[in-house]
Amino acid sequence: MSQQYEHVRVAVIGSGFGGLGAAVRLRREGITDFVVLERAESVGGTWRDNSYPGCACDVPSHLYSFSFAPNPDWPRTFSGQEHIRAYLEHVTDTFGIRPHIRFGHDVLTMRWNTDELHWEIETSRGAFTADVVVSATGPLSDPKMPEIPGLDGFPGKVFHSARWDHDYDLRGKRVAMIGTGASAIQIVPSIQPLVAKLTLFQRTPPWVMPRMDRAISAGERWLHRRLPLTGTARRGLLWGIRELQVSAFTKRPDQLGLIESLAKANMAKSIKDPALRAKLTPSYRIGCKRILLSGDYYPALARPNVDVVASGLAEVRGSTVVSAGGDEAEVDAIVFGTGFHVTDLPIADRVVGADGITLAEAWKDGMESLRGATAAGFPNWMTIIGPNTGLGNSSMILMIESQLNYMADYLRQLDVLGGRVALAARPSAVHAWNRRVQDRMKRTVWNTGGCTSWYLDASGRNTTLWPGTTGEFRRQTRTVDLAEYEVIRAPRVRDAAADAGSTGAVAAAVGEEGA
Repeated sequence: MSQQYEHVRVAVIGSGFGGLGAAVRLRREGITDFVVLERAESVGGTWRDNSYPGCACDVPSHLYSFSFAPNPDWPRTFSGQEHIRAYLEHVTDTFGIRPHIRFGHDVLTMRWNTDELHWEIETSRGAFTADVVVSATGPLSDPKMPEIPGLDGFPGKVFHSARWDHDYDLRGKRVAMIGTGASAIQIVPSIQPLVAKLTLFQRTPPWVMPRMDRAISAGERWLHRRLPLTGTARRGLLWGIRELQVSAFTKRPDQLGLIESLAKANMAKSIKDPALRAKLTPSYRIGCKRILLSGDYYPALARPNVDVVASGLAEVRGSTVVSAGGDEAEVDAIVFGTGFHVTDLPIADRVVGADGITLAEAWKDGMESLRGATAAGFPNWMTIIGPNTGLGNSSMILMIESQLNYMADYLRQLDVLGGRVALAARPSAVHAWNRRVQDRMKRTVWNTGGCTSWYLDASGRNTTLWPGTTGEFRRQTRTVDLAEYEVIRAPRVRDAAADAGSTGAVAAAVGEEGA
């Protein structure tokens, strides 16, 4: 018996900031024929999955939220995971998104049907067809676990920071923390007072700046509730400061020396031991890897029960962890803070386009898309937080909202064209866009700063970050330029038009082909 499909106009994949933002925008555009396919049993994306001790955002709360859903009641300038997750639950209910969400629907495959001009989506709980797919799985959804010889034989506890085991009590345990990225610098100060011994494996030291966090007073919250304009002004100020900082990262990395000296002074305040300070001082330009914010990371590292190993984990022998430099430590638990599959999105293996190849195959030489949204060979399929839409110093929500503008205009263009129709990004347009992005990337600190970061793919190309301001990106994604797309009509519509002697549908298709 053939597979029964439920048809929708739009299928959104994921219910983090990107997916919920897409759902809200669809409703505001008057589109209600859509589903949000979510593999878990609740919304929140990375803010549901990451619940490790100390988990918080390193972007101020009033900027790390939707412009259309301001929250006057953020408790701190940098809010914790539980408050961000609660905010996303609130957005889901406030905008009536919950009836559209299909929880427990893990997307297994998405296949483009050229004859029917729609996507066939197989999930763990049923099948769908959709005219348009909006993939909002995000780059921080699938944890990256390194392959370590001997790890399978480790008798203790092992888990990734994004899959924290809250049933395991770390008190009095000897713990190895692998990695020194954004998660680790929040975990280390949170667990250091509890554990008997903490061994931190650091391949590359991060640059750490003070985190100017504080409680937001009841008076401020009252003001933001009574006069929403004050919240808008606060957001605008936070945004403006970050926009002004961008040129140092993208055009004048040589000007970052002053920031480096401030970061070194921040370290010197807490780390008195010259040998430890040498271990913790990066050899690359600040900003090349993400600048981390913390007021308690360095003080925690200076405590007597913490040992910093200046190399990565190379091997596990029974309950002994061994570094690449030969250091050994006996541990009861290993926590991996080793990041995510960012430059090799796992969803790409499950997407089969018009040419019968997967998105992963199409991107085997590096991810690239048109304006961070659409990929050649994958009609009516778009990403939220696609290639080269990430930021090194500001709020991803700004980029997400720009991509939602693009999505909304994409759907409007399909309406204007009328009938069963699809838009396919022209390879020439995709390549032209990416040439411009990569040309601008050449002089940025992320390419010239002398580090290896998760921003770069296997071939050393930065397919992750946007080399400009958020304002520039918003202008570039305000509308869909049809000259960058081929308009595809359903084959039988074209055949019927030809048989009837009508040239309308054919002219539209041919006209766009020759545009």
